[in-house]
Amino acid sequence: MLRSRVIPCLLVHNKGLVKTVKFKSAKYVGDPINAVKIFNEKEVDELIVLDIDTTVNGDEPDYKMIERLANESRMPLCYGGGVTNSEQAQKIIKLGVEKVALSAGAISRPNVLAEIASVIGRQSVVVVLDVKKTVFGRYEIYSHNGKKKVKKSLFEFIKELESIGIGELVINSIDNDGVMKGYDLALVQKVRDCISVPLTVLGGAGHSDDILNLINEYKIIGAAAGSLFVFKGVYKAVLINYLPEKELKKVAQLSRV
Repeated sequence: MLRSRVIPCLLVHNKGLVKTVKFKSAKYVGDPINAVKIFNEKEVDELIVLDIDTTVNGDEPDYKMIERLANESRMPLCYGGGVTNSEQAQKIIKLGVEKVALSAGAISRPNVLAEIASVIGRQSVVVVLDVKKTVFGRYEIYSHNGKKKVKKSLFEFIKELESIGIGELVINSIDNDGVMKGYDLALVQKVRDCISVPLTVLGGAGHSDDILNLINEYKIIGAAAGSLFVFKGVYKAVLINYLPEKELKKVAQLSRV
């Protein structure tokens, strides 16, 4: 039976694992490889790793780091950061990664997605869109860690992405990043209404109930989180964790269509 995926999302900055709040104030929380080892033990559904330095610095993906992550990971792994062409994507897949995520590369040259899909398969092509809500209630796309506003309509661009052919869309709320007060369900609804490919939501989860509410509302969906799976308690002590078994059973029950 298909069910929703519950996905930790790790941010890599200066080779270390960090967590941000609204894309600012990056806090060091440990070593990415150690986090992967712990998530292996937790038997997580999938893992997203985003290197937030590469695009901003104009660097190539860090293939040595990616290889170490892939060799350690016993769960499906999605990597994003600095990918701009099909050669890079193919190299990453050959290292043992299941999915390759693009953000700025997809925004600047959407047709690269079709080129990449022709090499690694559409199911392995993921686009991450970082969005922010305006005072007028509109949603705008940003790239380069929220520093550059993109002159594209969010929902028209989403439809363009689907027509080009992608395997998955990750929609990330900048406003909710690290706040831990719940997902932007209004945004999720608007995105779900205009796309049929698999959708993963990131930004805002602070409690297992946030994930369960999302899945209860949208059934088969990716529920991704960062802070929820690296912090514990009101003082946000660093502790790599995952949903308890009883909560995962609820995920399976709520995923039934």
